[in-house]
Amino acid sequence: MLKITRKVEYALIAVRHLEETSEKLVSVNEISKLYGIPRELLAKTMQKLASANIVKSVKGPRGGYKTTNKAANTTLNDFFEILEGPTAIMDCYFESGCDHLTSCNIRTPINKINNSIRNLFDNLTLADIS
Repeated sequence: MLKITRKVEYALIAVRHLEETSEKLVSVNEISKLYGIPRELLAKTMQKLASANIVKSVKGPRGGYKTTNKAANTTLNDFFEILEGPTAIMDCYFESGCDHLTSCNIRTPINKINNSIRNLFDNLTLADIS
C-alpha cells in the first residue's frame, strides 16, 4: 500500500494549523497537544521545514512558528522531498544498485506510474490543502 509517512502527515497537519492561525506564532507544544503528535518528532520536523524556509522559527519564551510566503507555493512533491527525500514507489527509480535492474520486466511500467504520481504532486501545492 502506498501512503505518506507519519512525519509528512504531522508536517501537513502543522502547516495547515499554522495557516489557520496565521496572525500569531504557534509553539510545537501547542500543535503537539492539540493534535496528539509526538513532540520530539514534530520539533525535528519543524526544524527541517524552517531550514527549507517553509516556516519561520522565532526563538524565545513567546516564540513559535508561522508559515512563510514560500509555503503556499511549495509543491507537495517538494514538501515530501524536504522531509523524506526523493518521491518514488520503488528504489530503482532513483538508484541503480539493484541486482535485477538489467533483467527487470516491471521497471518501465512502474516508472510510468511513478512519473504520474510525481506529476500529480508537482501540480498540487501546500495552498491546495491548507
